[in-house]
Amino acid sequence: MTPETTPQSTPAPDRAPVPPGEPRLREADEALLNALRALLGPEGVREGPDAAPWLREPRDRLTGRAALIARPADAEQTARILRLCAEARVPVVPHAGGTGLVGGQLAPQGMAPEPAPVVLSVDRMNRIRQVSPEDDAMIVEAGVILADAQAAAEAADRLFPLSLASEGSARIGGLLATNAGGVNVLRYGNARDLTLGIEAALPDGSVLRGLKLLRKDNAGYDLRHLLIGSEGTLGVITAAALRLFPRPAERAAAWLGTPSPETALALLHLLRGAFAEQLTAFELMHRTGMDFLAERLPDLRQPMTPPPEWAVLAEVSGPAGSAQRPRLEAALAEAVERGLAADGVLAESEAQRAQLWRVREAIPEANRKVGAISSHDVSAPLSRIARFIALGREAIGRIDPALRINCFGHLGDGNLHYNVFPPKGASRGDYERLRGRIQRTVHDLVAELGGSFSAEHGVGRLKTADLRRYGDPAALRMMAAIKRAVDPAGVMNPGAALPGDPPPAAPD
Repeated sequence: MTPETTPQSTPAPDRAPVPPGEPRLREADEALLNALRALLGPEGVREGPDAAPWLREPRDRLTGRAALIARPADAEQTARILRLCAEARVPVVPHAGGTGLVGGQLAPQGMAPEPAPVVLSVDRMNRIRQVSPEDDAMIVEAGVILADAQAAAEAADRLFPLSLASEGSARIGGLLATNAGGVNVLRYGNARDLTLGIEAALPDGSVLRGLKLLRKDNAGYDLRHLLIGSEGTLGVITAAALRLFPRPAERAAAWLGTPSPETALALLHLLRGAFAEQLTAFELMHRTGMDFLAERLPDLRQPMTPPPEWAVLAEVSGPAGSAQRPRLEAALAEAVERGLAADGVLAESEAQRAQLWRVREAIPEANRKVGAISSHDVSAPLSRIARFIALGREAIGRIDPALRINCFGHLGDGNLHYNVFPPKGASRGDYERLRGRIQRTVHDLVAELGGSFSAEHGVGRLKTADLRRYGDPAALRMMAAIKRAVDPAGVMNPGAALPGDPPPAAPD
C-alpha cells in the first residue's frame, strides 16, 4: 500500500487556548508575514499588485482583500500555514480556481472576515499523483484543473465524468469544497459521489491522510463527506482519490423543442424508461436564453431557428454495440407521437454533438453580457419543477411585468438556474433596488415547494442570510458545533458557508 492510500492523521503539537478577552480575529502582523515568506519562498508568495488575480471573481462584481497570497507546494506546507494563522488568529480564505459564484473565495471590504485574510491558493499543488485503471481511480492534487484531470483519465482509457462550463479553469480542490454538480449529475452524481478519499490540512496543523481507493470502508465517521461541501471552513483539501468509469464507446445527443416544462418532464421520464442509467444528461432551456445568445453571441450557430419556447438537450451513452443513436431516434419518434416534442436536431456526428453542448454552455456567458439583476441557483423535487416555473413567472410579474426571466438548467436532477434581467434597453443598475425583493420572492417560493436556495454553487458569503432563514435549526446547531470543534480559533474562511451576521446587499 502506497503512502497516498494509507489512512492516518499526522499529529499536531499542542495549541495554546485562546486567552479570554482576546480579539477573535487579528490583522496579520509583520512577524506572521515574514514567517510565511520564509516557509514558502519567493515562488510561494504573492503580494501587492501581484495578488490581483486571486482577488477577483468571474463576474468582476466583487473584489477581495488579502494580507498576502500564500501558495503552498504540498499538504505539509498547507498545514503549517494554517497552524501559524490559527496561533496568530488571522483569517484564512482558501482559493482554488476562483470560479465560484457566491463569494466563498473572496473577502470583500465590508463582508466577513473584517481583517484582511491570508488567501491560501492551491494552484501549485497540481500533480496527478496516480492513475490506476485497475482500481478505476486516480489520485490528484487540489490544484489540478478539471480539464487536465479529465485528460489524464482519458489517457488511461477511463472517464472522469464531472463536467461543467468552467472546467478549463476550475480546480479539483474548489470543486470538492463546494460539492460541484454540472451536467452529468443525472448519471454520475455530484462531486462527493465521485470521491473515494481525501487528503486535507486542518487548522491545528495536522494532515488528514485518507486517500483510499476503497468503495467500502465503514471504519468510523466518513470524514471526506464532512470536508466535501464545507467550503474551506473546516480545513483545506489538498488531494483527492477520484472515481473513474469506463469511457462510453457510443454517445448520441438531441436538441428538441417541447411545448412546456410539464412535457419536458414527461420526456425525461420516457427517456429514463428507455435508457435507464444510460441517460447521461437532460437540460432544459427557455427561449430567453436563446434570444440572449443571438443578441450577445451572434456568431454562435443555434440548433433551431427560430428557437422554440422551451427546448431540451438530452444525451445518452453506452458501450460498443449498444446502438445509442438508433435507440434515441426511436424514443424521440415516440415522444413526437405523444406530443412531448416537436421539431428537433439529432446529432449526426461527434462534431455536431459537441456543437449542441457549446450552445448550452454559452448561455451563462450571454447572461453575463446582458447583466442579471438577480441570479438564483435553486432545486426542487422533479414533480414540482413545472409549478415552480409557473408560480415564479407570476410572482416576478407582480414585481414588474417588464422583467425578463432566463430559466435553464439540469432538469434531470431538479437544478435550475433562474435569472431575472431588466427589460431590453434598460440596465441592471436601473433595477438594482428590486434585487432583494426578487431574491426573497424566488427563494421563498422554492422553500415552499420543498426545494433549496443553493443547489450546486454553495452558500459562500452571499447566501449566509438565506441559510439562516431557510436552514433547519437542528442542522445549523450541528454545523456550528462541528465548526467550533475543528476550528476553535475561527480562522477558516470566516463569514462563508455558515449563518453569521447577514452580509450587506451584494450582487450574485
